[in-house]
Amino acid sequence: MPTNRFQFSDDFVLNNGNVGINSATPQEKLDVVGVVKGQDLKVVGVSSFTIYEGFLSNIQSVTESINLEAGNGISGSLSDETVVGTGLTVTGIGSAISGQGYIDSLKVYNTFTVPVGGTLDRPASVRKGMLFYNRDFATIEFWDGDRWRQVDNVRTGGRGVFGGGYVPGSGVQATIDLINISSTGNVTNFGSLSQARRNNYGCSSSSHGIFGAGYTTGNVNTIDYITIASQGNAIDFGDTTQARHLHGSCSSSTRGVFGGGATPSIVNTIDYITISTIGNALDFGDLFTGRYGVSACSSSTRGVFGGGSTGGTANVNTIDFINIASTGNTVNFGSLSQTRRFSMSCSSSTRGVFCGGLFDPSFANIIDYVTIASTGNAIYFGDLTQSRAQIAACSSNIRGVFGGGYTPTFTNTIDYITLASTGNAQDFGDLSQIRGYGAGLSDSHGGLGGF
Repeated sequence: MPTNRFQFSDDFVLNNGNVGINSATPQEKLDVVGVVKGQDLKVVGVSSFTIYEGFLSNIQSVTESINLEAGNGISGSLSDETVVGTGLTVTGIGSAISGQGYIDSLKVYNTFTVPVGGTLDRPASVRKGMLFYNRDFATIEFWDGDRWRQVDNVRTGGRGVFGGGYVPGSGVQATIDLINISSTGNVTNFGSLSQARRNNYGCSSSSHGIFGAGYTTGNVNTIDYITIASQGNAIDFGDTTQARHLHGSCSSSTRGVFGGGATPSIVNTIDYITISTIGNALDFGDLFTGRYGVSACSSSTRGVFGGGSTGGTANVNTIDFINIASTGNTVNFGSLSQTRRFSMSCSSSTRGVFCGGLFDPSFANIIDYVTIASTGNAIYFGDLTQSRAQIAACSSNIRGVFGGGYTPTFTNTIDYITLASTGNAQDFGDLSQIRGYGAGLSDSHGGLGGF
């Protein structure tokens, strides 16, 4: 076994074709005991390392956790596939993460945590596709290159909520009631609006309910929100562009839209909010004609506004629609089966219904429907259990539920329909109070499931 010694203790050993440096019994073609440093080094089958400079290519298996720490001599890129085993981590420290790196493909077998914070803590430096968990809304969000959007998470929780309204002898209300849409029975208490009011209207995503504007002793522009899966009082969200009431509202899974109403002047204003972002409403466009007492419903992409009055008892049967994801004025859709105001609407993902209303002087019990994806006149569906107006409505993708209203006396009646069929409404239960002029919303209405 030849040994060449250049300096004291520098041993080079050749043993059965294997070369050893400071190793008397080399086990590999080159077996080095000590530190190895090379300008260009190709290594196959690396099992561990402590300091690395340069470019590491192909598949690498690292059996220890890696700290990418500035000043520790670590730089370069990991290409192709990097596998981090159970209990191991890759951590960037200090200026090593001052910029934004990227990984083309990442496999996570156990847990993966995105950045977490409130709405005001969203990252300031963003790139398309970045994820963020918003504690304010308890939802995952992503940056689409323009704004933060909630990850589409369609649920069928089936919770319906009725908020606000007017009780004769007691005035405007802040009460929020809760139902399970798939069952029947009386409401349970949910909480209270931030401000007692009537003629406010509701819209929602799968996680958050929005109550917009309304009337107390005058018009208000207040927007509140609730987390539908929990119970509790509403929290301030922002303001509509105008203080008004008797408007219609609808929503997709991400946007809420408010159209028309009285300020007290009759307006054709449409404004919108991004439900996942607290803030004031923005201008969307205009209704085909200004009117109050209008009702609205939606699919995941379209919002439909029906009926209303252009002034006094000048009721209309106009139906017009918008594309919720864009902005702009409404387009003509068709006509209701009867001219009326103060009807109420809800929807499945395909069908919108308009129920009740005021003909002047008569109250309506009629329910008619439209296919939201098409255009055309409404078709007779059936009748409510009572002729009444100013009803609060909500829906799942299966059922529409209508609560309260006035006949002209006020009622606490709740009735329901099966949206996919036609027929008369059936008794569901009772509201907590005899009241009308309230708003309804749910976590599973027809506008969910799209952006």
